[in-house]
Amino acid sequence: MSMARKKTVKMAALYAVATCLLLIMITPYLYMLLQSLAPWHEVDRVFLPSSLNTRSYRWLLAGGAEALPRPWLKSLGNSALVTTVVTISRVILGAFVGYALAVLSFRGRRVVQNFILFHMFYPGIILLVPTFLLIRAMGLYNTYLAMILPGLVSTWAIFMYVNFFRSVPKEVVEAARMDGAGELRIIFQIMIPIARPVTAIVFLFLFMERWVELLWDLIVVRDPTKQTLNVLLTTMFGPYGGYPGPLYAAGVLLTFPIIFLFLLFSRRFVQGVSLVIST
Repeated sequence: MSMARKKTVKMAALYAVATCLLLIMITPYLYMLLQSLAPWHEVDRVFLPSSLNTRSYRWLLAGGAEALPRPWLKSLGNSALVTTVVTISRVILGAFVGYALAVLSFRGRRVVQNFILFHMFYPGIILLVPTFLLIRAMGLYNTYLAMILPGLVSTWAIFMYVNFFRSVPKEVVEAARMDGAGELRIIFQIMIPIARPVTAIVFLFLFMERWVELLWDLIVVRDPTKQTLNVLLTTMFGPYGGYPGPLYAAGVLLTFPIIFLFLLFSRRFVQGVSLVIST
């Protein structure tokens, strides 16, 4: 067998293995999507429904009026609101603090860097009760701010930006300063545009992390009109046990934004991963 033929066979085998692994990975999501579109009498009884319809989604949009009414659509909006605010805040503050630690010189910088590293490895669950008591003492229990305020800063985002900004040649910043640019202008017009691939990674990971947040939201919000979709899903398994189709539909709605954003930023994501590995 020639070398070219061996190489072709090897590549075909690798593609076959990759395809099998991909099918295994997407099968649960495909099953969830099919069950959300299946007639209710076929849900969880067959893998491929005899027909497809949108009854489960229309049921959700109507608030689940056939059972215990719940604001499913509003919960999706709550998830979008909380996740968007928290993610944007983490990205912006991460870029600002990362720039300060990587480029600027000030007293106590080493202490701040060590604190960030310590906080990254510190078990967050230990701070759950103190944070809850603080939120309740501030009168924020059962509010949107209770879900937003504790997560406005991400030490992981700061760490990512610090490592990237350190790789940027100092001459770039010095040249901008000589041209009369201030630090804010340098951040917004030079550093952040350069850091677009890293920003894609940070944004996607932080969005996914906040989007699937469950424990904290479950603790600080009890009002169904303010709950996020994943909390509503978790608390509705009992009352909605006889309506598996709508539960699958809610699961599809919960995963759709993550898939959409990944496909939208996939190119930047790959560039960012290559950049992080190279630095």
